[in-house]
Amino acid sequence: MPPRPVTPPPRPVGTVTRGTTNPNRLRRMDRWIAAVCGPALRRSGASPVAVDLGYGAAPWTAVELLERLRAAEPRTRVVGVEIEPARVEAARAYAREGLSFVHGGFEVPLPDPVRPLVIRAANVLRQYDEERVAEVWRRLCGRLAPGGLLVEGTCDEIGRRHVWVALGPDGPRTVTFATRLGSLDRPSDLAERLPKALIHRNVPGEPVHAFLRDFDRAWAAAAPYASLGARQRWIRAVRLLAADWPLTDARTDGRRRWRQGEVTVEWSALAPGSSVGSRC
Repeated sequence: MPPRPVTPPPRPVGTVTRGTTNPNRLRRMDRWIAAVCGPALRRSGASPVAVDLGYGAAPWTAVELLERLRAAEPRTRVVGVEIEPARVEAARAYAREGLSFVHGGFEVPLPDPVRPLVIRAANVLRQYDEERVAEVWRRLCGRLAPGGLLVEGTCDEIGRRHVWVALGPDGPRTVTFATRLGSLDRPSDLAERLPKALIHRNVPGEPVHAFLRDFDRAWAAAAPYASLGARQRWIRAVRLLAADWPLTDARTDGRRRWRQGEVTVEWSALAPGSSVGSRC
């Protein structure tokens, strides 16, 4: 009897990225994920899983994500997912209890019934056309556990400036801007790190352009606070910005997040084609 043919594994969804990565590059995003997702991680009945999607040529970001999320919930497991097989093989030398690496892409190949509470996709969609973003978002959100969160965004090579979108199964919820305040001339410097869904929308008439314009105006109005340091100037500028824009952290632990050079705004205010009012 002839041997049964072996079915090859399905091809990962997506294309290979440049793989550029650096240690500590995603610290701002990690810090935010640990704060926002910490309660859900702790409530999880089983060991919660987080995915580092597209970690790149070296596994530093997955190793660091495990350390930072375990500070919030020690049972957390991290799975690094990479579409380039050679990167997966190299990363497996760093595997340990709670940290593993698998070959895959946007299909997020975790064995049933495992569903991640967090998928972090940093600097992955920059190479794609804007028209692909919504499709990728839907696919990734479809892999989340109930109550899970997809965090997708872009940062510079050493993590000084970072902008990301947080999404649940219901779609995009918020946009967070995070920066090393000592490196900032004006808030609109962050425009170069807008995620793919927004970076081509930073033009007059689009909400994200109006937001950054108003942020620059608030930053200029807060100039007297510069004598107290960039942190105090940022906090004052964000307070001024909150008068016209729906900042979600203004309703929660705003000052603590703002002190770290962060601000989070509702996605609906920045979504392409939205018409949330702003200062003229």
